[in-house]
Amino acid sequence: MKDLLGALLDELRESAEMPAQAPLYHLSSLAAEDVVRVREVWLGLPVELRRRLIAQLVEMAEADFEVDFGAIFRLELEDEDAAIRAAAVEGLWEDEDVRLVPLLAAALREDEAAIVRAAAAASLGRFILLGELEKIRPDTQAVAYEALLAACRDIEEDVEVRRRALESLAYTDNEAVAELIRAAYDALEEKTIVSAVFAMGRSANTRWAPRVREKLCSPNPELRYEAAWACGELQLSEAMPELEELADDADPEVQEAALWALGQVGGDKARQILERYCHTDDEATRVAAEAALDELEFLHGDLSDFFRRLIKESDSDW
Repeated sequence: MKDLLGALLDELRESAEMPAQAPLYHLSSLAAEDVVRVREVWLGLPVELRRRLIAQLVEMAEADFEVDFGAIFRLELEDEDAAIRAAAVEGLWEDEDVRLVPLLAAALREDEAAIVRAAAAASLGRFILLGELEKIRPDTQAVAYEALLAACRDIEEDVEVRRRALESLAYTDNEAVAELIRAAYDALEEKTIVSAVFAMGRSANTRWAPRVREKLCSPNPELRYEAAWACGELQLSEAMPELEELADDADPEVQEAALWALGQVGGDKARQILERYCHTDDEATRVAAEAALDELEFLHGDLSDFFRRLIKESDSDW
């Protein structure tokens, strides 16, 4: 049988140029002996080529859930180039292997590059969630939690790192995290306030409802977006008037967030608003409204009506 991985490695070694995408699939689901072969070639490639390769693999992994470049991403966690290390962390975004927790925690504490520390902080968030869902051991969650808490409380840490740490901590509903969210909400740096609102939604605690609603009218579209999204996560029916207004926002991303939130909140009023936008001439808005309406029916409606709607749409497409 032809050694397709070997052919790719030979091409990389000899030409040191970016290959076509198709051969890169041979880097998926590598056996242990193949990882050794790749390592021998990979670490000797020019840094710019490694950057392009890792970016391409991340893009491919996001587009196709069946590919597994985890071995490559783990290999690149120790790359000498910070951009590559950060991309490797990003590439592992769906990997729930608890052996990653100490590696990511170490990167958050010790990596010299803020972009890597920020990526590690964001990546640790899924392990906080898994811990809250009791899908991993408490001591493993604790490693992630302590690293994130230390980063978030470090006033000398880069603001982007502290933001990502706060967003990851938000899955844990305790007073220490709540205090950090309050402080971020009252910060002068608007990006930090954005993360606070994001964290409020992620917390699933409706005690944040007044603060979230306050930002629905912000002149900053990024804050309006996060506030609308948080309203959906918190299922704030009292925010219906503001969400209806934001469904016609000048910023298309804010508009789509408001439509999504209406689907999460549910109710007759939300259904009426979404059905209205399902008949708009703007395709992106119409698609967002239809998706939100499907969510509403699935979460709050009669499931038989939901499946009848899917069958009807399928017959229409056919």
